Amino acid sequence: MVPRPVRLLLVDDQEVVRQGLAAMLARHTQRIRIVGEAEDAESAERLALNLKPDVILCDVRLGAASGLDVCERLATRLPSARVVMLSVYDEPQYLYQALRAGAAGYLLKQVQGADLATFVERAAAGEVVIDSTLAGRVALHAARLASGEFWPGAGMGLSQRESEVLELLVAGLSNRAIAGKLVLGEETVKTHLRGLYRKLDVNERAAAVAVALREGLFR
Repeated sequence: MVPRPVRLLLVDDQEVVRQGLAAMLARHTQRIRIVGEAEDAESAERLALNLKPDVILCDVRLGAASGLDVCERLATRLPSARVVMLSVYDEPQYLYQALRAGAAGYLLKQVQGADLATFVERAAAGEVVIDSTLAGRVALHAARLASGEFWPGAGMGLSQRESEVLELLVAGLSNRAIAGKLVLGEETVKTHLRGLYRKLDVNERAAAVAVALREGLFR
């Protein structure tokens, strides 16, 4: 029996990108079948719950919304679907953000059609798929962590995400600017702020900045 094609939902706020992805996969219709397209977070979640695709290929940034927030919600509401993030950001920190959100993979937008089809199939089969261009940097970062080079504030109980938020707080960024910088929703940033406030035993931004400066967490 010939296996059925992987059912794929495309999520990107730019129509030209969705069209490009569809064109790349058009040669692989026996392997991949596009069952729907969404341009924003709301329609992505609605279509995913209605269509129940095998794989959801989702941009990290959906206009003013975060594709990572969409990924996190769908990982809970539709665990049968595998969400693979698609991005122009090629830094390991974005990959880690995606994996923390429950993503089954992280691909860069310059991926080729044949490779994309293979990645989608592997994700549907249960693998975590990562763009090969990130592999070297991820391995180096992992080696640094293993040798004890942790993120600032780790010794005070801060998670890596909370440390990243605190660093931007020290730099004077607003919640909205932090959300844009880290590709998160503003509510997610507020959640991380509450967490780091609790761990630093403070109750507002200025006090958190003061602790960070006093402890020399950031240079």
